[in-house]
Amino acid sequence: MTQTYTGGCACRSIRYEHSGATVAELLCQCQHCRQRSGTGHSAYLVFTNRAEMAMMGEVKTWNIAGDSGNEKQHAFCPTCGTPLFVTFPGNPAILAIHPGSLDDPSPFAPQFVTYNMRGQVWDTLPPTLTTFEKMPTN
Repeated sequence: MTQTYTGGCACRSIRYEHSGATVAELLCQCQHCRQRSGTGHSAYLVFTNRAEMAMMGEVKTWNIAGDSGNEKQHAFCPTCGTPLFVTFPGNPAILAIHPGSLDDPSPFAPQFVTYNMRGQVWDTLPPTLTTFEKMPTN
């Protein structure tokens, strides 16, 4: 189902709007997601139409290779540090928005957990979610 998502950073210097249907909604417990979020996991709404994102303001980015070996580019606000989204240079159509940056994060409904092998016992997730030790393959 196509939906319009609006959001931005905590200091409101960056705003975005994206319309589309998610292809996945997930939680990730990999080391990078834990470190970057400062918690036990990160959350993502994944889209395959990155070009549809409209943005006001300039994000800062940093790149890192994930556990899969694929490069990820993390975008955040250079003023307040809010993590906003992740893109993938190897697959430029993919956009993964952090639901915490949405104006209304209530539609977020995670379907599964990735990199559960890196999960911490104190990071309790809903037991109804499908878990993958690593990144699932098609």
